[in-house]
Amino acid sequence: MFRKVLIANRGEIACRVIHTCQRMGIQTVAVYSDADHDSLHVRLANESVHIGASLAAESYLNMDCVLAAARQTGAEAIHPGFGFLSENSEFVERCEKENVTFIGPSARTIEVMGSKCESKALMEKAGVPVVPGYHGDKQNAKHLAAAAEKIGYPLMIKASAGGGGKGMRSVKSGKDFSDSLLSAKREAKNAFGDDKVLLEKFVNSPRHIEFQIFGDTHGNTVHLFERECSIQRRYQKILEETPSQFLDDKLRMAMGNTAVEAARAVNYVNAGTVEFIVDVNQNFYFMEMNTRLQVEHPVTETVTGQDLVEWQLRVASGEELPLAQDKIKRNGHAIEVRLYAEDPERDFLPATGQITHFAFPELNEHFRVDTGVESGDEISMHYDPMIAKLIAWDINRESCISTLRESLSATAVFGLTTNLQLLRAILAHHEFHSGNYNTEFIDANREVLVSCKDEITYEMCVAAAARDWLDRASLRREKQRYYESPWHRGDGWQANDNGGVRYCFRDSSGNTQELFLLDDSARFRIRSDNGISIGSAELHGDDFINFEINDSFHSMRVRRAGDQFLVQSGMQSVVLQRTWPFSHDGSHGIDETHPGSPMPGRIVAVHVKEGDSVEPGQPLLVLEGMKMEYTLKATVSGVIDRLLHREGDMVDAEVPLVDIATAE
Repeated sequence: MFRKVLIANRGEIACRVIHTCQRMGIQTVAVYSDADHDSLHVRLANESVHIGASLAAESYLNMDCVLAAARQTGAEAIHPGFGFLSENSEFVERCEKENVTFIGPSARTIEVMGSKCESKALMEKAGVPVVPGYHGDKQNAKHLAAAAEKIGYPLMIKASAGGGGKGMRSVKSGKDFSDSLLSAKREAKNAFGDDKVLLEKFVNSPRHIEFQIFGDTHGNTVHLFERECSIQRRYQKILEETPSQFLDDKLRMAMGNTAVEAARAVNYVNAGTVEFIVDVNQNFYFMEMNTRLQVEHPVTETVTGQDLVEWQLRVASGEELPLAQDKIKRNGHAIEVRLYAEDPERDFLPATGQITHFAFPELNEHFRVDTGVESGDEISMHYDPMIAKLIAWDINRESCISTLRESLSATAVFGLTTNLQLLRAILAHHEFHSGNYNTEFIDANREVLVSCKDEITYEMCVAAAARDWLDRASLRREKQRYYESPWHRGDGWQANDNGGVRYCFRDSSGNTQELFLLDDSARFRIRSDNGISIGSAELHGDDFINFEINDSFHSMRVRRAGDQFLVQSGMQSVVLQRTWPFSHDGSHGIDETHPGSPMPGRIVAVHVKEGDSVEPGQPLLVLEGMKMEYTLKATVSGVIDRLLHREGDMVDAEVPLVDIATAE
């Protein structure tokens, strides 16, 4: 077994690999960019090496720097995680020349399967069913347009290299093909350094189901069952579960055997995933093979009881697979959701900033969190905005859903916008409960899912105010002499008996409630639109508040970060923002005539020039950031008065980019 392993990655997956290495007694080396100098994976590793600037191309994708770090620290092996260099065949070859073990498949396997075009041709030859389409070498726009007409619409354009929804576009008609092709190629080039694409016939109401496969150098190949990955946004998974409710035993066996045969066709070694599209009639088609560990591997681990990173290390060191196919068993049900810094109400645009507080329930056999951040860490514009993966396990699917819903209700991320409420809404949706969903689930239910929010209630406001009351009481006890003066009490006391501390709380929908709390030693009095209430409260543990209002008893979890409060009551939870009178409104000057950047990023294309006339819906420029591409479009008719930035410029979020002069 290896003595020291370098992890050529960052964030959650780097931390995940470090945890297994620590358990196995293996020393770890972290690499980091300027932006990650104080990241969690750096703090966890035994050693760390700075490898370059914040841009991935100058650090995590820089093979010279990564290999130099391995030489410098004496690392015997490199674990690539997922993304970055994990599917780069040139990097594997260079590792071999440096006599450093690459923890993954061979360069040839990555080269063949890393190209969706070449892999489909190989699978067809091996008798594996593939989606009808075009995956040839001719890549000029005219030839691809002709191929698209032959395939028929709707269809999918997909980057031949890479994954994660990058370089992927759905095209409904021929008039949209040219722009979609240009955008897909540009995004693929930026993400993977290769703009080659393939075309696929669109499969109606598809399920996205993948099989975890593993091979060793002794000729053994197995699968560890399937994962259902159909709930996606922007063609990127956000919820995965196993077992799939869509597969019966016969179909599961057929797909598992096909996945193993696909792996054997390329002499596959180490961890990989064979991904299938399954239509409503349960016909399945090979989609791609990911030659690495997948983001969603924890659901497989929790139901099989196996550590897949340990399997990777053992196979890479020359050992046989820990289990034969007939010894791999599955127990219970597991669901994983991906918690992102993004805004579902703004088409899932990424968010950046500091996580002022990140809290979640206690970890146990039923609830697991894989993350690369802690309270106080930053979500940077340079990398994927995933905060954590939250995984639940239980004996059956119904119990698993309940466990995860309760855990998400007790999870809080303060300081920036997340998709947490969306995840709660998905788990509560009747179609998800029935198991009758497909890859169109979020698009078909977006309005309901995005608008599904737990609204502010009087009792929740009292709980938040009581938390502040208890915190202030604790502070008074710590600084008793200072607070002996009535001028320092700060409890809003007035001689007319109408005072009290003013609390105005706002929920994420903009609803507000106001109340006044007057301290009366061990009790308090609340004045609001509901009248006068007498109450008391006690804090149990760090977060639970038991409180009484007019002889009515309540118990709620209240997590706090400054003026933000997460209040949880059973399956319901709401984030309340305490607002202050006369505060600055924070206006940033963006409007229809001064459209601005919805996220930090780099301008990669400008479609207009000063003096051009524009109409609503017309593309103005394209912004790339946080592993996605966003097209800024005009919302009014007018003339471009000024372009405030040029192609190649880096811009912050909420910055005006264009001045449009209207007739008015």
